[in-house]
Amino acid sequence: MRQNYNREAPRLATQIGRYAHAKQYKRMKRALRTLRSRVGRVMRDVERQLDAVAVQSRTSLEELIGRTKRILSQKPKDKNKLYALHAPEVECLAKGKARKPYEFGVKVSITTTHKEGLVLGARSMPGNPYDGHTLAEALEQAEILSETKPQIAIVDRGYRGVEVEGVKVYHPGLRRGITRGLRAMIRRRSAIEPAHRAYEG
Repeated sequence: MRQNYNREAPRLATQIGRYAHAKQYKRMKRALRTLRSRVGRVMRDVERQLDAVAVQSRTSLEELIGRTKRILSQKPKDKNKLYALHAPEVECLAKGKARKPYEFGVKVSITTTHKEGLVLGARSMPGNPYDGHTLAEALEQAEILSETKPQIAIVDRGYRGVEVEGVKVYHPGLRRGITRGLRAMIRRRSAIEPAHRAYEG
């Protein structure tokens, strides 16, 4: 390979992030153009040398080249963008928070016991579905694995208005019919956050 830009590429990526944070968009676009041209050069260099590569390695390289072409050709407003070269399943999840409006990954549904915080079920939800549509599946998985039907489900506000047959669903913000004990249970639900965040990354 003529040049691999192992030092320049990470430096440019860091620069792009800093320019974006400082709202220096012209400089950011210039650094992004430079990075794109470097990626294109390396990709074309690899393409030229594909014939010399063993057949087993060639298919994975061709797949990588295909993804690289897709990343280089996509525009900011395109749908179904590729966000990570080595993890094509990654999606952009709009969180709506002021400091962190977007997160990148795949939505996961986690079911735990209330008192112990024991994880009964976990499943990935590709396609970023609405939370409410995933509750019945999550409870069904928990029932199969624990051999016990859940009676009560305590969920976050993303599940507002969802009903599951045979299960009482509670979420923060409910006023009617909420006893002191139930309110404490709803507050306790936030304990699941640190447990599942420990496995991220």
